[in-house]
Amino acid sequence: MPSDTLAVPGIARINGVALNAPEEALSPEELRQRACTELLRQAARAAGLLDANDAPSADGVTSEAAAGAIDVLLERNLNVPEPSEEACRRYHAAHQGAYRTGERVRVRHILFAVTPGVDVVALRKQAEPIFLDVRCHDGEAADRFADAARKWSNCPSGAEGGDLGWLGAEDCAPEFARELFGRVEIGVLPRLVHSRFGLHVVEVLEREPGVAQPFESVHGAVAMALRQQSFETALRQYLRLLAGEAAVEGVELDAADTPLTQ
Repeated sequence: MPSDTLAVPGIARINGVALNAPEEALSPEELRQRACTELLRQAARAAGLLDANDAPSADGVTSEAAAGAIDVLLERNLNVPEPSEEACRRYHAAHQGAYRTGERVRVRHILFAVTPGVDVVALRKQAEPIFLDVRCHDGEAADRFADAARKWSNCPSGAEGGDLGWLGAEDCAPEFARELFGRVEIGVLPRLVHSRFGLHVVEVLEREPGVAQPFESVHGAVAMALRQQSFETALRQYLRLLAGEAAVEGVELDAADTPLTQ
């Protein structure tokens, strides 16, 4: 497959196409994301779905034409079977917590906010020892969590010891809600929670489990979840095939762990 750009030492490339500028610092996940998108863009070009003059992305965002071509490419090459009712029922039985209504949690947090210009690596180094301290002392009489929230949190709730009160899933950013709902943990969660706002140390104080929904009322959502799983499996297999045929430099491509957003 022809290269779009000349090879530049010290940066990651797919078939000679640069994925990042020399001065651009990307996380391994972001670099893998760009690599996977570029593999698909080049495959769409090779299949005649995209003009040969389509330029590679300079910032990880593909052109509208490339995004459309990749959609057609995946539709042609991925086998995504329709889930059977039996499979849907098994999935629902194993994930009933995810299909509850009215679930609420009483939560407090310590927010280390990501703002323009913030060094995320340095922010994590700041957050981790505080996270470990409050987790190690979880449940003790002295309220170290509230003290840490008042001292460190970038959220206005810090003045109240980080207390956010009772929350439903609709009250939270989706990536935050995923860590809180459909689970059983009480206490400080065992990992820092990442959201669009930054890094959070989170403590669940109480849970109200809500009402489990019967299979018939959530069948469509269950089927969609299984289709998404099948799509992701097929996509990883396809990316593994493309990566095996490509010249990959400067990026570790483990297709089993590589997220791809379309």
